[in-house]
Amino acid sequence: MTDLCEGGMDDLWSITTLLLQVWFSVMIGLIMIPAMFGLSLGVTSVYIQILVKILEVTAGMIYLCCSSLLFPGLIQREGGSMEQEMGELRRYRTQSISRGEFALSDSFYFYRKGLESIVDDQVTQRFSSEELVSWNLLTRTNHNFHYISLRLTVIWGLGVIIRYCVLFPLRITLAIIGISWLVIGTTLVGFLPNRRVKNWLSELVHLMCYRICARGLSATIQYHNKNNKPQKGGICVANHTSPIDIVILANDGCYAMVGQSHSGLMGVIQRSMVRSCPHVWFERSEMRDRHAVTSRLRAHVAAKRNLPILIFPEGTCINNTSVMMFKKGSFEIGGTIYPVAIKYDPRFGDAFWNSAKYNMVSYLLRMMTSWAIVVNVWYLPPMTRQEGEDATKFANRVKSAIAHQGGLLDMAWDGSLKRDKVKEEFKEHQQKMYSSMVVGKKARNSQEPHTESSKS
Repeated sequence: MTDLCEGGMDDLWSITTLLLQVWFSVMIGLIMIPAMFGLSLGVTSVYIQILVKILEVTAGMIYLCCSSLLFPGLIQREGGSMEQEMGELRRYRTQSISRGEFALSDSFYFYRKGLESIVDDQVTQRFSSEELVSWNLLTRTNHNFHYISLRLTVIWGLGVIIRYCVLFPLRITLAIIGISWLVIGTTLVGFLPNRRVKNWLSELVHLMCYRICARGLSATIQYHNKNNKPQKGGICVANHTSPIDIVILANDGCYAMVGQSHSGLMGVIQRSMVRSCPHVWFERSEMRDRHAVTSRLRAHVAAKRNLPILIFPEGTCINNTSVMMFKKGSFEIGGTIYPVAIKYDPRFGDAFWNSAKYNMVSYLLRMMTSWAIVVNVWYLPPMTRQEGEDATKFANRVKSAIAHQGGLLDMAWDGSLKRDKVKEEFKEHQQKMYSSMVVGKKARNSQEPHTESSKS
């Protein structure tokens, strides 16, 4: 009996060993090695095409059962200026906005704007997951959809098995290999003398590791206008949706990263990377000193052999629908700005990192259990600061170009509203706009000479 048990255990161990060998052989031969050299066997493309067909079928099922899901939104906005909307409210009165008089109906404009902000705030909704037209078989969209029909439940169940039992272990393995290789490779390259060979090896290690990590996310990336790729000594600025934006961009070229120094595993990775490549890491106290940050970045850009700096001027993650205000610090450094627009396809997975809701580990687990990461990257023509243009106007011009190319909403609001309250000057701006309408142009013109004389 004991011999039979031992024989059974030996057989089980042999089968397990064989399966592991096959697993790693397939992973290394069909995924890792092609990824290291930037090659693709076309498996991911076929996988995405099958997913598109399945999602189209499920969308049809949901449409037949729940056509109400196609409603465009909770409210319909007017979309005009303050003066236009108030003029519409006064259309049944003889009183006109141009006369510069107060009307009680004006208060309805502010009531409506207040209710719109409560029901469907245009700013804070940029810090939550993007709404989809139809279900993508992921529970984050609506976990009740799979109860609509038996066929949909079966498809959803098969998807859960594939995502958690096949894709998730594969992605975890690739991520661990990619990160380990990055730490070990950059550490070894860091011992070499500062010559061209070291720079070449550093870029090679970084590219290989980021490509392995991208395969670990089943990332399908389409790069457009590669002739506009950021050059050494320049500054690459992009809209920010996720921490994996770095992996997406660095999969096509190396960048010098800018950020705060961390401890723990992230600190180990940062310290190993900076040994082989001039990344710019700041201590917490330095990050608060804007002049110190600008000085170090300007020194990096001045060395034309250094890799282009990668900066996300929004300062926080936005949900893949909009581009919010760019901090002007990145545009005061000088040098050439290389704008990049990044747009994720939300059907296959939600790339947005809601840091207020999920920590980094939870977020990465959600990424690795999604269908895939499908993204388009556009390299825009390089831009420089024009004569007489201040840093704020330059930042807005770059932001508008990125929003237009990526099909994103160009918003003037500061992304720091994700954590902070609205600044008083924003409220004062609305008050001044209304007061100028009530006072009227004639009254304002009559007050201007008096104002100027009092100043002089």
